[in-house]
Amino acid sequence: MTISGADIPYFTLNNGTKVPSVGMGCWMGEPGGGEAVKDMCVKALAAAGYSNEEQVGAALRESGVPREEMFVTTKLAFDHINVRERFEESLAKLGLDYIDLYLVHWPLAMNDGKFGETFPPDQFPTIIDTWKETEKLLDTGKVKSIGVSNFSIKTLTELLPHCKVIPATNQVELHPYLPQHRLKQFCESRGILLTAYSPLGQPPPADKQTSTPALFSDTTINALAKKYNATTAQVLISWCVQRGVICIPKSANVERMTKNITLVKFDDADMQTIDNLHKEEGKHRQLIIYPWSQPREVFGYKYEWLGWNRTAEGIVLDDE
Repeated sequence: MTISGADIPYFTLNNGTKVPSVGMGCWMGEPGGGEAVKDMCVKALAAAGYSNEEQVGAALRESGVPREEMFVTTKLAFDHINVRERFEESLAKLGLDYIDLYLVHWPLAMNDGKFGETFPPDQFPTIIDTWKETEKLLDTGKVKSIGVSNFSIKTLTELLPHCKVIPATNQVELHPYLPQHRLKQFCESRGILLTAYSPLGQPPPADKQTSTPALFSDTTINALAKKYNATTAQVLISWCVQRGVICIPKSANVERMTKNITLVKFDDADMQTIDNLHKEEGKHRQLIIYPWSQPREVFGYKYEWLGWNRTAEGIVLDDE
């Protein structure tokens, strides 16, 4: 069974807003992305910190697609002191009257957004301070929903008792090697949908670098692709959506974009096979490689601050 194009499922956020289950990621691997970002958005029509909002906004305006038929998400990057100013800046760069979903990109802040000048979690602005300022943005009418990104059970547990508005979604790295089962259960019990970034994975660490992302060479995933007459990406995206997770892949290829919104329906046994894939030796790990980061840190955020578990080798565990 396949589901394509306009027939892809919509999920409902905790404020009643409908969101497409499959979107388009606009991060091209480096700040900006220039015409490549614009060209990708023009083709796809499907954000801050990525320095590509102007290109995304231009593509949206030139597309001719009515604004109400688009769902646009962008993020507060690292400057948590000036939340309102950064939001207005993003809105202006996008050239839109409103943003559908605004995410707090990380649970910790940097001094004026400068790499290497990270505020400890108990120093102003804390994630609680940042979220309270984010909640105020709803009163402007310029944003419909607010959420978070890269939050763990630890950081959500610290934040949620102080929320007037529960985050609509938590966007995290999620794929069969990092299925986030426990985090998904935790979030759903509190009305928070998970969103998967890098659902297709990324190449393995530099010392094991290959030309193919690890998930794309996985024998189990490829066998299922053959069984369902689907691409590897279709298998990975369909698994996400069938779990009730919003999926944000990216591609600059029109044919692959079309395939990415053509979903397959797995039987229960095959879903369980993918659910358990991370239990195989060497497959239980994070695939994202963060630049400008020291060992056991991400952008200066210590693993223990983020609530991320790691093995002795420094790879992510699924927190199960």
